[in-house]
Amino acid sequence: MRSFDDFAVGDMVRMGPSTVGHLEAQDFARRYDPQPYLLSEEGARDHPIFARMAVSGWLVSAIVNRLIVDDLRANPAAVLAMPGVERLRWVRPVYPGDHLMVEAEVVSMRRLASWPGIGLVRQKLRARNGDGKLVLTAVLALLVSAPERTTVLHRMIDD
Repeated sequence: MRSFDDFAVGDMVRMGPSTVGHLEAQDFARRYDPQPYLLSEEGARDHPIFARMAVSGWLVSAIVNRLIVDDLRANPAAVLAMPGVERLRWVRPVYPGDHLMVEAEVVSMRRLASWPGIGLVRQKLRARNGDGKLVLTAVLALLVSAPERTTVLHRMIDD
């Protein structure tokens, strides 16, 4: 299992694809984001931006999160929590049937002085549709187990 010291600024992970289903988009919109242009083609017909049924940005964000969690299961890391998402932007619309791919690049890291044994890793997220066009950007914060270096050194010396 990867810990804080196994991450490095510049590391890049690619995830996906995940296809956004039409019924999934409608169901999500009905339950959580009931705007006409997210519910049906008719509701989007006269919209000045979309012109056809779009997918809620919140559903796109949830799909991105699912891809991240699936990647963490496949490539275990000692992630203790995801305390936040910064600067979330929906850059362009996503439509039912789009295939989403996500890149996560480590952009900064630091050990937490106030919480020994834990490090903060920030990743820049970029989600693209099947045409390679950017649809979402964000910065994700991860709290990762960060064994103290002295402990690791003592273990190496004692072995």
